[in-house]
Amino acid sequence: MEGRRVRRFSMGRARGQHPQTQTHHSLLPIHSHSNPSSPPRLSTTISCCYCDFKFWAFNQPLFHFGRSHSQILRAWFSIGVGFGLTLLVSISLILIWELGRALNLFHGSFFIDLFSRFSSSFSTSIADAAYIFIATMVSVSVHELGHALAAASECVQMEYVAVFVAFLFPGALVAFDSESLQPLSCFAALRIYCAGIWHNAVCCAVCGLALLLLPFILFPFYIHGESPMVLGVPSTSPLSGYLSPGDVIVSVDGVLIHNVQEWMEMTALINELALRGRNHSLDVQGFGINRIKGYCVPNSMMEESKQIVIGDNQSSCPEDLTAFTPLPCNHTIILDHNHPSRIEKTHCLNAKSVVKLNKCGEGWAAITNGSNCVCSQEESCLSPVQIPGLIWVEIAYSRPYSLECLRVRRKSFVGPRISDSMESNCGGIFVFVGDVISMARSVKLTAYRPRWAFPLGTYLPNVLERILICTFQVSLTLALLNSLPVYFLDGESILEGTLSHFALLCPRKRRKVLQVCLLWGTLISILALFRIMLYTL
Repeated sequence: MEGRRVRRFSMGRARGQHPQTQTHHSLLPIHSHSNPSSPPRLSTTISCCYCDFKFWAFNQPLFHFGRSHSQILRAWFSIGVGFGLTLLVSISLILIWELGRALNLFHGSFFIDLFSRFSSSFSTSIADAAYIFIATMVSVSVHELGHALAAASECVQMEYVAVFVAFLFPGALVAFDSESLQPLSCFAALRIYCAGIWHNAVCCAVCGLALLLLPFILFPFYIHGESPMVLGVPSTSPLSGYLSPGDVIVSVDGVLIHNVQEWMEMTALINELALRGRNHSLDVQGFGINRIKGYCVPNSMMEESKQIVIGDNQSSCPEDLTAFTPLPCNHTIILDHNHPSRIEKTHCLNAKSVVKLNKCGEGWAAITNGSNCVCSQEESCLSPVQIPGLIWVEIAYSRPYSLECLRVRRKSFVGPRISDSMESNCGGIFVFVGDVISMARSVKLTAYRPRWAFPLGTYLPNVLERILICTFQVSLTLALLNSLPVYFLDGESILEGTLSHFALLCPRKRRKVLQVCLLWGTLISILALFRIMLYTL
């Protein structure tokens, strides 16, 4: 939340005195810490509902910088005036839309959609709270720097910068001398009022550009877009015990995965295909046979396996074995009354051994014709027997940064061929049976992989990405909030400065128009905020 600044017009909370001699007028009990005998550098104001921290250290440096580069800064902030007015008009139209939406005249809600997109990017973890804090400090600093530089370019001396907390809402403000603002033209005042919004927009553009260029910036140290790497696996995750931080996901059901987006899209596609294919499965007393995925199992392995009969919704396979059943070459076998054929005999096989065999069926990306008859004469196409609602997913992973794998790599340069048992330490394949959507969301992944194994470097790209994304979102939110035509924010000053350009309106009519716009803007904004609160409940 942004604090209100001293404005050129009579609506402002004027600070006409010099900061060393100004007095505070407040209805709240105030306790101020400052040294009246010397120019203050730091000062705090504390009350029951408000506290702030004022400092004057940046007054002279910013003023001298603005004076020395006044022509460039005026041109820069003149562009900001155009952007600020455009945003003010746009956000006013959105408020009218929100009012119509509340009255059931329109469909959709801009603020709710924006809030849902932003809130989906955050969780309640301490790390996300730290990201939001850093992003807020950067966005607020950029906003206030814009006001300070714009004022300095107009030869307006800044009184102080304050960081405050009012009714649990944090914010910041830049205070100006009201007497210095009086000689300014309306357009010069608009340059000051629109500077914060303009700087927040530029901050969003910089963050977006940095996100696009981040893979190229980190290219000497990180590999991007080859395979996603695991950053964390919570103990509650179904993949806990199978994946660990530093592991790399290679493929899902034979499809190579290059980034986090492909990981989520692939699992969503598998879930959708499984839901569509349930009608094509053979039901065996509460069990379902996945007609999409199969493995070419040698007949010798089938002869050595146990043959069981499934009944009473329970499988008699031991815990370390999985039930498989043969699939016919034709797509399905239909009996009378459109009931699938009853399959009784199944084979108990070791799933870890089966997943290493060639694949058959319609669901594997590596199979070109999607047939069950791709197996040789010495093999049979077997499909796992699954419980309805659970999906069989095959995940291939590697562990390039494990000690065993690093040892294998070193030996491969100087020694002979490494045995398969040693190569297996660098990765493997496991099968997940369950809800693939919750499984995919339960692990934290990144598209960046360090070129060398160093612990802290694993998390650096993710931290930079999160900071840039949070800063983009917070800065955009700050720009939108301050462009609202409501009381106590920059939108009030921008709207008043804009109305001053209408010479056809007398000052009394301008004040009435301003009050009507601010009143309705504040009421509709409160209504939109109330709807967002109801949406989050």
